Amino acid sequence: MSTSLKLRDPGAARDLDTFLGRAAAVQDGSARLIADAGVLAVYVPVLFPTSLLDDSATVLGLRTFAIADAGLALDAIVPMASLRSRVQASAAAGDDVEVGVPLPVYSVSWAGIAPPRSGWVRLERAVPSEALATAAAAGMREVAEALPDNPGEAIVRQVRGAVWGEPIEGAEALPRGAAFAAQSLGFLPPDGEHEDGELFEIGPWTRLSLRRGHVLVKRRSWSLAR
Repeated sequence: MSTSLKLRDPGAARDLDTFLGRAAAVQDGSARLIADAGVLAVYVPVLFPTSLLDDSATVLGLRTFAIADAGLALDAIVPMASLRSRVQASAAAGDDVEVGVPLPVYSVSWAGIAPPRSGWVRLERAVPSEALATAAAAGMREVAEALPDNPGEAIVRQVRGAVWGEPIEGAEALPRGAAFAAQSLGFLPPDGEHEDGELFEIGPWTRLSLRRGHVLVKRRSWSLAR
């Protein structure tokens, strides 16, 4: 039997479609859907290690949406393109926004360990949105300048890992990859507006929370508490 998700807010389908479209422009692969207690959490990958010897951080984007079925429990990794096509079809159908869940996929390295959903500790420090925007813009320039013509995938990953793994100037608690995720996924406020991103931590995970979404960072041997 197929599973479907009924979004409470008719406008949520458009928001979800926009979010998935931005995510696909960064990593056109899979998304993780976790539904529990009337909330759907949609995780998308931005950066992640590709081998056991790759010590780069895992950086994920997260948006949450209210769903009608508070008793539905779901944890599935699904193709992003299939999910987006279903979201678009449901949004075009009218106010009764019911999205069918695509058949899951299983060979997704970044989804091997899900971020915790509770137990986060809020940190006193915050990250200004201006610092995130500056770090993202500088990193994108550095990546573009460092890549040769027609680079192979290995070189692209090496350059991106080096650039996005550097700490954010003035906010060394986060790698620049978190700023890249916030910018690419549309979480930063429009130019001229200010917002302080809140920081939370649990174990090796750090969460940057903004009004428009969350960025989760997992380092293999790193913690803000140290």
